[in-house]
Amino acid sequence: MEIFIHDDSAGVARTVAGRVADVIDDGPGRVNIGLTGGSTPAAAYELLRSKSGWSEVDAWLSDERWVGPDHERSNGAQAASLLTDHVSARFYRPSWGEDMTPDESAAAYERTLVDIYGGRRPDLILLGMGSDGHVASLFPETDAIEETERLYVANHVPQLDEDRLTATYPLLWMARLIVVMVTGSSKAPALAECLQGDQPGGMLGDGDATVEWHVDREAASLV
Repeated sequence: MEIFIHDDSAGVARTVAGRVADVIDDGPGRVNIGLTGGSTPAAAYELLRSKSGWSEVDAWLSDERWVGPDHERSNGAQAASLLTDHVSARFYRPSWGEDMTPDESAAAYERTLVDIYGGRRPDLILLGMGSDGHVASLFPETDAIEETERLYVANHVPQLDEDRLTATYPLLWMARLIVVMVTGSSKAPALAECLQGDQPGGMLGDGDATVEWHVDREAASLV
């Protein structure tokens, strides 16, 4: 795992937008990119609206909350409003319905992702990190942390009393490149632990993916 320290959150956003643009340009053929939710990637998404080449991109979500598709807390709704509604990428979101369970949605989405990859590795997965060290919706002491075969699962998060859908380590480890964005002093303790291999984020380096941490100086204050 490599860490890149930027002066501020704007520097993180500019660099990450550049990394995404490079992956799209490098191709060849269709590129698949896992998007993430939360406040940290918002500025990067806005910068990427002017990027060309999105018609060759299949975009998907590294995790999602079990809420309706238009809910204010939906990662998919956020990514759409900030980025994919403004570009020509194909954006694949998990299904949601009152008559559907999170497990059913996760299984269907896993099949969709396998079709998108077509036997290839994910080209790029964007992630944030929570103050507890979680990445995607792989929270400490939840069942999805232990998953060794499935690529995408439902994960109940007791500490939040809510259900999530999430990429698992087997999927994350398959990626060619993982880019993790971390900003703010509240993330500093968890970031230090992750870079030592602890917390859920620390396990990203256990697979074949190249893992880049792009962080601001406040988040890196304990590194």
